[in-house]
Amino acid sequence: MSSQAASSLQAEVDRLRLQLESLQAKDGSEPITIGNYLLARLEQLQVTKMFGVPGDFNLGFLDLVEDHPTVDWVGNCNELNAAYAADGYARVKEHSIGVVLTTFGVGELSAINGIAGAFSEMVPVLNLVGVPSTTQQKTKPMLHHTLGDGRFDAYIKAAENFTISQAILTDTNTAAAEIDRVLTDCITRARPVYLTLPTNLVFEKISSERLKIPLSRLPPPNDPDVEAFVLDEIIKLVEDAKDDVVILVDACAIRHDARQEVNELITKTGYPVYSAPMGKTAVSETYERYGGIYVGSISRPDIKEKVESAKLIFSVGCLKSDFNTGNFTYSIPPSRTVEFHSDHTKVQFAAFQGIGMKELLPLLTARLQPTSEVARKIPVPNFTTVVPDETDEIITQAWFWPKMGTFFKPKDVVIAETGTSSFGILDVPLPDKSVFVSQILWGSIGWTVGSTLGAAFAARDIGLNRTILFVGDGSLQLTVQELSVMLRHDLKPIIFVLNNSGYTIERFLHGKERKYNDISNWNWTALLSVLGDAEGTRSQSYTVKTKDELSALLDTASFAQAEKIQLVEVMMPKHDAPRALIQQAELSGKTNAYVAL
Repeated sequence: MSSQAASSLQAEVDRLRLQLESLQAKDGSEPITIGNYLLARLEQLQVTKMFGVPGDFNLGFLDLVEDHPTVDWVGNCNELNAAYAADGYARVKEHSIGVVLTTFGVGELSAINGIAGAFSEMVPVLNLVGVPSTTQQKTKPMLHHTLGDGRFDAYIKAAENFTISQAILTDTNTAAAEIDRVLTDCITRARPVYLTLPTNLVFEKISSERLKIPLSRLPPPNDPDVEAFVLDEIIKLVEDAKDDVVILVDACAIRHDARQEVNELITKTGYPVYSAPMGKTAVSETYERYGGIYVGSISRPDIKEKVESAKLIFSVGCLKSDFNTGNFTYSIPPSRTVEFHSDHTKVQFAAFQGIGMKELLPLLTARLQPTSEVARKIPVPNFTTVVPDETDEIITQAWFWPKMGTFFKPKDVVIAETGTSSFGILDVPLPDKSVFVSQILWGSIGWTVGSTLGAAFAARDIGLNRTILFVGDGSLQLTVQELSVMLRHDLKPIIFVLNNSGYTIERFLHGKERKYNDISNWNWTALLSVLGDAEGTRSQSYTVKTKDELSALLDTASFAQAEKIQLVEVMMPKHDAPRALIQQAELSGKTNAYVAL
């Protein structure tokens, strides 16, 4: 039996044990409060940080959090930023989850945009809400934070649209099983879940017996007969293609814990490998058979030609959104594609539900060995970038991003805001074991600031290197408050603020000269002093206006070591943009063309 099969079998045994535990009572276990039961489960899931804002319906539970030895409370400036932080934490700290705690109504609705983004991009986040007592929920008095019309379930109905699973705790008999159910859904389905904690249940005692059984991270096992058939069909396609196969890796390979399986597939077969924008750094960008980012018609010409001319494409964990596919310009038809997903596999035009990639990929790798020499001889573009030799001192987008590529180090966490930054960095190779974080599908501007807070905590937990944020001046104004939380917790990200006087991506989509795309210019280098470092000892800010100034800063050892939080205001032309953003905007403009009446 393979190790993967053994793990799946053990996971199924644990599931059955938990179901049995729900049906029978056991004596002799140590009683535990419902609040501490939840914290114990979060500790088992390697959660060390809980984000949110205190409110009167969650304060009792916060006493337990503050007293917990390993789960720390991170007080945020608002609930939206807290949800963003939980999202960033979960993305960087794989095999764990993000947790955001809010109060009933006003708090959870403020967070809901962040939860929706995590749902959209398949990020495991627990949306935890302190709610009125079970008695008040039944009698429905006109409480503060309600709509005043007795609808205590209105917020639950809202959450159902943005979470994959919900648990509304009502009594001690079912509390542990309900907590386990939604947490299992969170870690196996890689999407947010919703859990309410009524004030009168937080300190109620229940059995701790279930805590002895770990929650399963693995999806249900594949049907062996269907799986064998699918494998045979894929092998036939590989043989027909005479090993002219490329592998295209996307976000769900990361979200659904298939990194290891993908890396074994690519290294043991030698097939050329590329990634979509949302899959950037799922595969090491220093790997010799890695060719770069495929974004349909926006791709570099050499990458586009190699991917689209292959006789067979293995598409792993694809999310075919507009910004992830060059506005749907993928030229890889189903007849030449095998798609691997967490819960199904598509072989050309046929879909096989319940055949997930985590179990299937190792079996496929074994069947494809030994790989023919043909596969390893297929040429792969050299994914490098060269700093252009521009004669003036203006910091252009074309010069800036390749220059930043010389600054990155292995194990850096690189976070790029929607728009200029996320498009500009696509063609820049990141060092080995780097983590790229961006919200390309949901695209909520300002998301990266809160996300950087969570990502920096996660990076500290798992021993990664520097956390580096690229954010536009317009986006930063939405969520700037979280810089104060970074200071309070002694986090040390490097923040590059691209000051180009407004919303650049919007200018290229529509209204290039319109005032609605302008913003007020802030004194960016004074921010860290205002937001918590009045003495100026824990932070440093800079403004760079020329290529020489930026180059000198990047070459400064104390700056590169990131021993304190640092903000760099980068002055850039108002109407300059990365190549990929301009091309994407042109395509989106045609799709979303406004017709004057």
